[in-house]
Amino acid sequence: MPTRSPLSSPATRRLAEQALSRSAGAPLLGGHAVELLIDAEAHYRAWLEAIGNARRSVLLENYIIRNDEVGRTFRAALIERARAGVVVAVLVDWLGCLGESGRKFWQPLRAAGGQVAIFNPPRLGQTFGWLSRDHRKLLVVDGAVGFLSGVCISAQWLGKPERKIPPWRDTGVALRGPAVADMQAAFVQTWAETRMPVPVLDTVPETTAGNMALRLIATQPASAGIYRLDQMIAALARKTLWLTDAYFVGTAPYVQALIAAVRDGVDVRLLVPSTSDLPLVANLSRSGYRPLLEAGVRVFEWNGSMLHAKTAVADQQWARVGSSNLNLASWLNNREIDVAIEDAGFAAQLAAQYQADLERSTEIVLSPRKHRRAKVGGRQARAHHPHLDGGSSGRAATGALRLANRMGAVLIDQRVLGPADAALLGRGALVLFVVAVLAWVWPTVLAWPFGVVCAWLGLNLGIRAWRERRRKPRQ
Repeated sequence: MPTRSPLSSPATRRLAEQALSRSAGAPLLGGHAVELLIDAEAHYRAWLEAIGNARRSVLLENYIIRNDEVGRTFRAALIERARAGVVVAVLVDWLGCLGESGRKFWQPLRAAGGQVAIFNPPRLGQTFGWLSRDHRKLLVVDGAVGFLSGVCISAQWLGKPERKIPPWRDTGVALRGPAVADMQAAFVQTWAETRMPVPVLDTVPETTAGNMALRLIATQPASAGIYRLDQMIAALARKTLWLTDAYFVGTAPYVQALIAAVRDGVDVRLLVPSTSDLPLVANLSRSGYRPLLEAGVRVFEWNGSMLHAKTAVADQQWARVGSSNLNLASWLNNREIDVAIEDAGFAAQLAAQYQADLERSTEIVLSPRKHRRAKVGGRQARAHHPHLDGGSSGRAATGALRLANRMGAVLIDQRVLGPADAALLGRGALVLFVVAVLAWVWPTVLAWPFGVVCAWLGLNLGIRAWRERRRKPRQ
């Protein structure tokens, strides 16, 4: 008789719900309708339609809005609604939009009566405060419909058909129901952090729109709601846990949680991009494949232009979609927004999409020799790699091995894990050698930046001390 998941078992439902609510810091709310949106074209079409139909308010919060054809299309739609008397408020991240859409880009919207706020630009007295970013992708219209996803407003997400570059792979949802009011409240809370006047919004009564139950998790720096929830799901899953992530850099506790799930017989899979817009993060991600693969986690790399989705589905009963990546920046540093849905129908829909994505992916595997030695010897054996040998024979063997791996990937959709750790360490060693040469030959090249950094830190610490000294007598 098959084992039932504690996510659906009546005997443990109350305990599981309490654990998930406390972990995420968000209660389970019923009465929702949720629509799954796949890729940017579907998102932009739904977003623009909702904006065009707005009668009271449009609240748009996004990490990146670029000054390109897509960004200008959205700006025109927002200007039209602002001129019609609709409250239009746009919240963008300073770092995400740096060099992409500045004051000049937003001036026409401000002139039409819209409001634009920039989140967390560098300020004196906040030495490292600017590192915390608003990574959310959120849209709320009239307090009645809300959208959240990993999609930014940029033509890059649509690919380049003229150059045969496919669109980025991304996932989001459209929500109706009580949680939309929480989305609006999350927007207002972040807006207040910009020190701009908060938009005056009509109070919209909470109404039910369907029968789906979900949690809206709007995280702030150091709240770690998504981090605790991800670990809790890894502990509760009994059959499957399928993860998609754009910038996976798992912490030791989370990796151990995945490994523990595999040891209990859970089918754990991780889908990540094969090519990334952030190569350094991709290299860090690959350096963490080995412990996962050796434990039995199946790792896949997407073969398209870029995989930017952030999703999870467990036991085909529970699903998460949003802006949070599986790394410390999202878990502990950024403002993120995700929705965790407890509905078998939606989870099955997301699981079907996951399986379709695997059809366009390559599985990463350990070499047969390493795998066999680990099984027989009971411990990890150090394997010999032809590319570590010197001379022309080593280079020839490297070329042959790479060619064989590529051909194998084409024929069986599998790729043998390369020496990601060694490549990453090699780059680090090269950087350190370059720094050492600069310090020896041209010490001023390093001295000037070091002096600037020290001056910046000293100035900010002094300003912070002065502010605290003034505040203390008042208190």
